Amino acid sequence: MSDNSKMPNSWVMTTVGFVFDKISNGANVAQYEEKIGLPISRIETIWNETIDFKRVKYVKENDKEFIEKYALKNNDILFSHINSDSHLGKTAIFKKRTDSTLIHGINLLLLRTNELLNANFINYQFKYLRFRGAFAAVAQKAVNQSSINQAKLKQFTMLLPPLPEQHRIVAKIEELFSSLDKGIESLKTAQQQLQVYRQAVLKWAFEGKLTNKVLVEGELPSGWALVKLGDLVVDPKRDLVDGPFGSNLKADEYTDSGVAVFKIQNIKVNRFVDKKINYITEEKAKSLSRHSFVSGDLIITKLGDPLGLCCKVPEKYRYGIIVADLMRLRPNNLVVHDQFLIYAINCNVVQNQFKAITKGTTRPRVNLTIVRDIQIPLPPLPEQHRIVREIESRLSVCDKIEESIEQSLKQSEALRQSILKKAFEGKLVPQDPSDEPASVLLERIKAEREKNKPENPSRRQTGKIKAKKVKS
Repeated sequence: MSDNSKMPNSWVMTTVGFVFDKISNGANVAQYEEKIGLPISRIETIWNETIDFKRVKYVKENDKEFIEKYALKNNDILFSHINSDSHLGKTAIFKKRTDSTLIHGINLLLLRTNELLNANFINYQFKYLRFRGAFAAVAQKAVNQSSINQAKLKQFTMLLPPLPEQHRIVAKIEELFSSLDKGIESLKTAQQQLQVYRQAVLKWAFEGKLTNKVLVEGELPSGWALVKLGDLVVDPKRDLVDGPFGSNLKADEYTDSGVAVFKIQNIKVNRFVDKKINYITEEKAKSLSRHSFVSGDLIITKLGDPLGLCCKVPEKYRYGIIVADLMRLRPNNLVVHDQFLIYAINCNVVQNQFKAITKGTTRPRVNLTIVRDIQIPLPPLPEQHRIVREIESRLSVCDKIEESIEQSLKQSEALRQSILKKAFEGKLVPQDPSDEPASVLLERIKAEREKNKPENPSRRQTGKIKAKKVKS
């Protein structure tokens, strides 16, 4: 699974099965949200490729034998062997602290590196293999997930340099990754600042500050009014509707082509996400015509945190159906500019109304009655057009900056992969001729394992029988 065409002479190629002293499944026991005992790992525990104690559950088992069998030890690696392709093969290395007992749970493999090898080096090599798609390429596929069994995992080849070089490579990777992470953190901070600025622009817009020089704080400008969302359509029952009840549109009715079905994940703030579109037949769409949309309609989310997100149906979708978690709004263009209304619904002035309505609920959701009463600050139509122009002139600058940030983030990820590629081609740090070759290291591991191998019980029993015969 690894390329040894340019492998340094002092390196060797071996297998995953040889590198680890232990590869095992976790404890299959009842898990609880409440902190009633010891924390136990889940797939989510290594979501960000680190051990995240905020993403664990808890177990009641605490006897000595159970803890000895399943508690993670320092430098143990957790490996995600059942997951979606994008997350398959994720790893996290456990760093033992005096207060950090963690039980190894089911659905993650435990990989315990031989003590004569650098566990961090092995962990980085697993990251490199995942970046290359090595795990996804050989995984067994199922609906929405892939898997790698232990037998297949043990066959993966791994590259091993001399032990001192393993240490030098890890140190260099961590130095470069630390610098890279600081740059990424700065970029993400800039993204957050852009988001704050975007909301500030919208707040100014719907307080009237973009188009009115003189304002009384806390009051709407002259000529503005607070208008219910339900009054901004021609027919509230026809022009503001939600999706069909769940049983009226089931997942097994989706097809590969036909009439498009929009879902909650397609709707973002002023942006339609044109991915993972499902379809239904024309016949099925006719039976759901009350829940249909056409290009130019507005779609609003009625579930989630945050909810009330709004965007316009793209022109390419001439006709389609929304699911139960969405609403379709067809504005009265004689009263309100459609883009003005999209910006208004997505601004904090209106979003705060959604939050106030759903405060304290575990699963925020609104219905049509509530949404019809949402209040929109509405100026005269000509001023709406001016406000839209003012907003877009400012947000277009944000879009260009954000595009640049996104590109830099992609380049950062590519650079991370490039660092790992160089590391496992032997090009990240120089080789030291005085290092003991990795082949000698492998022989030492083999000898140690042979020495510690338990004596075969059948041979011991045979020896006892022979001894008795000699004695008699």
